[in-house]
Amino acid sequence: MDILKPLDRQMQLLSKVLDLRAEKAQVISANIANAETPGYSPSVFDFEHDLSNAIKQSGTINLTTSHANHISIGPANFSSVVGKILEVPGQVPIGDQNGVSVEQEMIALSENEILYETSTQLLNKKLSLLKHVISGGQ
Repeated sequence: MDILKPLDRQMQLLSKVLDLRAEKAQVISANIANAETPGYSPSVFDFEHDLSNAIKQSGTINLTTSHANHISIGPANFSSVVGKILEVPGQVPIGDQNGVSVEQEMIALSENEILYETSTQLLNKKLSLLKHVISGGQ
């Protein structure tokens, strides 16, 4: 049994989460930057549901397709999660047709930043634990 395998898997998951959160921050930042652009529809970067499903399925039997045109049931593992950029339809029927709520985007950006920092701290703890083990506990 490889005793580092669970640690490697957790570190890979945290690394993937950091990548996805960075991409989400870019989408939110683009929304904020276009808050004054007439006719702009905000976008959201959705990956949480796919990532959660991939993590839940990691210990189960994976279904495969037998033909390239078959519809996939979702990512087979968390490393294959890429997320989706979805356009939110304009919710402001008057004025310049800009659907960006700067307040909502700032809240989403703050939440994403907190979750990014948490993932960073967890990854740093894993790395320091690995360093401690490699140095023989000294």
